[in-house]
Amino acid sequence: MPKDLVGICPKCSLPIELCVCESLAQEDQKITITIDKRKWGKLTSVVNFSNFQGANLKKIAKKAKSFCASGGTVKGNSIEIQGDHRKKLKQFLLKLGYAEENIEII
Repeated sequence: MPKDLVGICPKCSLPIELCVCESLAQEDQKITITIDKRKWGKLTSVVNFSNFQGANLKKIAKKAKSFCASGGTVKGNSIEIQGDHRKKLKQFLLKLGYAEENIEII
């Protein structure tokens, strides 16, 4: 990459500091939050991102685990958090800037 293009986003062609790719991806994102019953009757909250583009899921999962004070993992386009944290996860996603009408709790 030439020296004059270092620090420029390849998607939106703006400087990295002014990049809008992540916020545009948040507006189009459809998110469903469900509960899943696992082995031995344990509950797991699953946040499924459809058409996920942009932000790093592992970074979001790390913040979500800290917010819910629970363990979890990333599998494909979804984040799994141990326990029933559906309402907390919705508030967490709203805090990150995702639109409320795009988040559905099932």
